[in-house]
Amino acid sequence: MNYKRNKLNEIKICVSGAAETSHCGPHAYELAKELGREIARHDATIVTGATTGFPLWAAIGAKEAEGTSIGFSPAASEREHVEAFRLPVDYMDLIVYTGFGYSGRDLILTRSSDAALFGCGRIGTIHEFTTVFEDNKPIGVLEGDWTTDETIKTILERSNRTYDKVVFDSNPKRLVEKIIELIKRDKAINKMTYSYRAVEEGEDIHG
Repeated sequence: MNYKRNKLNEIKICVSGAAETSHCGPHAYELAKELGREIARHDATIVTGATTGFPLWAAIGAKEAEGTSIGFSPAASEREHVEAFRLPVDYMDLIVYTGFGYSGRDLILTRSSDAALFGCGRIGTIHEFTTVFEDNKPIGVLEGDWTTDETIKTILERSNRTYDKVVFDSNPKRLVEKIIELIKRDKAINKMTYSYRAVEEGEDIHG
């Protein structure tokens, strides 16, 4: 059966970063927005934690470039999202209210994405990084006037693990291009694996 693929079935990229950005330096706002714009320019969907700060700035950039933006909230409802968590509802086409708090939200957020990009962050950003790392998904780290990139490098150096899916760059355009290539590589491998198993099991993979 033939059908037209919806954009939401295509590449989804999580942007992770600090909700409180006083330590991020003077260029964080424009770098975050440009990261979001580049995601949209590649016809990918930006996925965030429906929060303030760096992820919100990236979502603003994506919407300025007419992209699609999805947020995963720690709250169980819009009212809790706004009143209890004091989080925004702007610049998102869809908000999923997980009801799992920040740590539970992080798992759903990252597993709903094909890859994750990390900007200026705090401990919550590192939590999302380690979750993506454990799930063996592509990771892009934006280098800037902050220490998050150096912290991630230290974690990788001391992890006693080999990992070939982490890329670093100070340029948002180059970083997104690198992560798109890693995503496409993963998707090609997954497609080949599915097709091989389907043939082995005698399925009609053409519908």
